[in-house]
Amino acid sequence: MKKTVNITFVLLLMSISIVAQNSFKMKLWKDGVPDSNGITTPMDERNGRVSNISDPDITIYPAYEAKNTGITVLICPGGGYVQLAMKHEGSDFAEWFTENGITAVVLKYRMPNHHHQIPLEDVQKAMSILRKNAVSWHINPNKIGVMGFSAGGHLASTLLTHFDSISRPDFGVLFYPVVTSDEKLTHKGSFFNLTDETDDETIINYYSNEKQVKPNTPPVLLFHSNDDTAVAPENSVLFYEALRANRIPSSLHIFPSGGHGWGFNTDYAYHQWMKDILLDWINLITAQ
Repeated sequence: MKKTVNITFVLLLMSISIVAQNSFKMKLWKDGVPDSNGITTPMDERNGRVSNISDPDITIYPAYEAKNTGITVLICPGGGYVQLAMKHEGSDFAEWFTENGITAVVLKYRMPNHHHQIPLEDVQKAMSILRKNAVSWHINPNKIGVMGFSAGGHLASTLLTHFDSISRPDFGVLFYPVVTSDEKLTHKGSFFNLTDETDDETIINYYSNEKQVKPNTPPVLLFHSNDDTAVAPENSVLFYEALRANRIPSSLHIFPSGGHGWGFNTDYAYHQWMKDILLDWINLITAQ
């Protein structure tokens, strides 16, 4: 029995190593960023989190060749628009996706530092890069979605409602997302870091994404926990209601417990359930 366990463990390590070896990075802006976020301190990486990001990039995790479905997910980790949780809201999901035939791309986007347009510039650019490289990366340009967590969920929901023909996602997945600017429901830290508490109603409404849903917004899957005290589950509910009002095929799952920020943590009570729903939904929605 012990020998069997050891062999299984070795095979698991080998598969993780293969994924890591096959992944590769690409700078988002080859000729330099179009505008500065004003951050001049060096980027800080520790304990799976990254802050002080002023030079964005993407890490591409190609799907296992024998299982490749052509589906791709662009992942936006969260962190309140001041840092990014690159592991449990990034690479952990990416490695799991590749095992299931889905190419994953983790976006290390710039922190806004009160320059509200900068994260959206980065996620739109990342989506356009994926479409332009679809043939060489063996992905289907019509099966590219965006997925985000918390403030990264806000960024993903912003892309889902603010896009042009090349940057429009084909589907979206939002985990405990910041969505609304409503003072009673918003995550004030994320909105402050993005918009600098502006009084400009045009900017506030622009990023209150439940107000920006249109009939051409892509289908969306939402996850939240009922006991989330950091980002109220009403954020997901408001977005789902706007999607439903526009007759957009979408699904909302509010788990009884879990709080905020669980991502790919395997000790989360609904971890397996979440994975099953996520994989089934993506495969179904991209088959339509």
